[in-house]
Amino acid sequence: MGIETARILDICRRGLSWARERNYTGWEKHDALNSPILRAVLGWGKWPRIIAIQTMMRSPVNMRPLLGVKPHKNPKGVALFARAWLNMYACTQEEDCRREAMSLLEWLLENPAPGPWPGACWGYPYPWQDPGFYAPADSPNRIVTYFAGRSLIHGYEATGDRKFLEGAREAVRFILEAPKVLEESADMLCLSYVPVDSITMAVMDVPALCGALCAMVGKHTGDDNLLKTARRLVNWVADKQTDYGAWYYTHPSGDSHITHDNYHTGEIVDALLEYERFTGDESFRDSYARGLEYYRQNLFTEDFRPKWMNDREYPHDIHGYSQGIITFALAGEPEFAERVSQAAIEDMWDEGEGRFYYQKRRGWTMKYTPMRWAQGWMAFAMSVLMQKSLQTGD
Repeated sequence: MGIETARILDICRRGLSWARERNYTGWEKHDALNSPILRAVLGWGKWPRIIAIQTMMRSPVNMRPLLGVKPHKNPKGVALFARAWLNMYACTQEEDCRREAMSLLEWLLENPAPGPWPGACWGYPYPWQDPGFYAPADSPNRIVTYFAGRSLIHGYEATGDRKFLEGAREAVRFILEAPKVLEESADMLCLSYVPVDSITMAVMDVPALCGALCAMVGKHTGDDNLLKTARRLVNWVADKQTDYGAWYYTHPSGDSHITHDNYHTGEIVDALLEYERFTGDESFRDSYARGLEYYRQNLFTEDFRPKWMNDREYPHDIHGYSQGIITFALAGEPEFAERVSQAAIEDMWDEGEGRFYYQKRRGWTMKYTPMRWAQGWMAFAMSVLMQKSLQTGD
């Protein structure tokens, strides 16, 4: 490999250590609504909320400390860090890596979202206003619950401890039993992002990831009904793929200004791969291959930087770098994953501090580090690349 395994290991270790030193707490891309100052100045209707979030996430400097936003621990970030430590343990057999992963998985089990929800679920530690819905702080959603459940499956596979499998099974209970079913037929199923009866917008990666988690839990528990449900969820996503291999962010596509973006495309591609891995069902292999090819050809520049969307290059977002590394490493294309990782290190890695930056815009870089969005994703991405590198003997 052009980037040595020892270098990948060093970056992964230092990135994880930076996060551990801060107890995995930090700021996030979308946490502007945690600011008491913005709340007092703007009021708190739908559009003031959206303006606050969009302004904060586009600011060239991190305004959060000045605006009273306190650092927090994000369950999605905890899940990513746990999986990165598990990959580190698989590669190094260092007991400290295993202990840290177990501590984070235990934290997830002990800190589900409050409320009368079926099963176990998790959400973001800040209020969030989307054009289609509003979610209060700590209210659960299916995406964060997927990531928590996926990390618990990883923990179960690494240790055989059934409490992690039971935790993932409870996550699937929430995914399938909480409101709301958006579309259902004998062979297709689509679920909402948030458990709100009034929501009508379908976000494409939600059924993809939920289908993958149902497949994992179904495989490990021998639950054929879950496997059938997983197929219906994934089939809905495959059915919405365009004839040129892409997915829109939402269905219908006009429900969002986002068209074909980088990291959501990668997440859908990975979900199709994981579904096949756990079920042995090859029905969606063509959809996977076309999606991967679209991702490769349309969502990266010629020098392996992640494009924001298919028709918009900037900003180069750290989540795009990390998703590219993960998706192409899992696809068995280590050279592409390696080239993306080299670009990430050149553009976004702070060698002195051991952390990754947020975004690179045309002519300047946003050099602060959202804990989950930047450090969590890149720690996990580098751990996946490291593991694949060792498996192939490069």
